[in-house]
Amino acid sequence: MANFDDLFTTPAAPEPPNDPPQLTKEEYAAKKKAERDDLYALADEMAHEIMQDGDAFRGFLDVQARFDRYSPTNALLIYAQNDKATRLRDFDGWKKQGVYVRRHETGISILEAGDSYVTEDGRTGYYYHVKKVFDIAQTDAKRQPQIHYDDRLLLSALISKRPVPIEMAENVPNGAAYDYTRRTVVVQRGMDGQDLFRCVSLAMARAELDQTEHADPQADAFRGYCVSYMLCRKYGVDARGYDFSRLPESLRDADSQTIRSELTDIRDTLQTMTGRMERALEQSRAAAQKNVRKER
Repeated sequence: MANFDDLFTTPAAPEPPNDPPQLTKEEYAAKKKAERDDLYALADEMAHEIMQDGDAFRGFLDVQARFDRYSPTNALLIYAQNDKATRLRDFDGWKKQGVYVRRHETGISILEAGDSYVTEDGRTGYYYHVKKVFDIAQTDAKRQPQIHYDDRLLLSALISKRPVPIEMAENVPNGAAYDYTRRTVVVQRGMDGQDLFRCVSLAMARAELDQTEHADPQADAFRGYCVSYMLCRKYGVDARGYDFSRLPESLRDADSQTIRSELTDIRDTLQTMTGRMERALEQSRAAAQKNVRKER
């Protein structure tokens, strides 16, 4: 016989879920510090790794070229976690663009500068915190095709507002060279196209490095080579001829801080040159759009 008593009995309430214990201020600070320390350790590990293998170093430069506004430390972290990333934003940043991160995607952890402070020697330092960002490939957005620039337009942008004069000459080794004595870039007559961009970008990078407090003609040969390669990669110039199979011995055996300092000099030079190029390219785009409007 059916038992109807349970129809008039109030069932027992389910046990409430166990809320995670609240961290104290000290525990929360320790947790965040551990997260930062893990990322610094990963960056140090990658710094050593890329200096032991030319292909790995090239892969890192590819990442830094795409993210020239990011510090080398963050470029190392991106390289370690997703070396194919092309465009990064945090969750809210994508959302503001009307783009949504797909479910179950794992973010890339980087270090973002927060509040500043003054060190004992009077310099400005920053507190860093861990930030999660996502590549465009992890969202519902369509990847944007790479912009292809006219060779002449690229070269014009490269030499705009240059820090040293340029002169044409005959029989210039490697197509272009930076004369440290006269502080002048010398370019072989009769060159054109991407060959011209590659050799002039290398000479211009060395000229740019010569303006810094860390200028060293011997070390700048490698730094300039890296900058030239990244400029080619950033602007779609064929860079297959660059060879990183023989990295400097001084860096292969260096500590991570020395390696990151070297990478910072390279990145800073890249950023200076791309900044000038972007301004010149934007002016060219604006002029072209103005001409189109006039024709209409």
